[in-house]
Amino acid sequence: MKLKENVAVSDSGFVFLPTTGESFSVNPIGAEILQLLKQGKQVQEISNELFEKYDADPQTIDKDITDFLEMLNHYSLIE
Repeated sequence: MKLKENVAVSDSGFVFLPTTGESFSVNPIGAEILQLLKQGKQVQEISNELFEKYDADPQTIDKDITDFLEMLNHYSLIE
């Protein structure tokens, strides 16, 4: 799973889809996930990085990532 190439993401969490003109804002962790996707990281790698960085149990992190990816898919931001 990866972020579509034409999706622009700022460091502050502003997301712009130029094909439709839509824009979105995500929280800092959402922005971090988007940056990791842009780097080509797989879901498990993203989960591992967030687990090492934040004080949360792996199940919560995995569920939050899954929910976030479902939202990205809904808005056609990932392929």
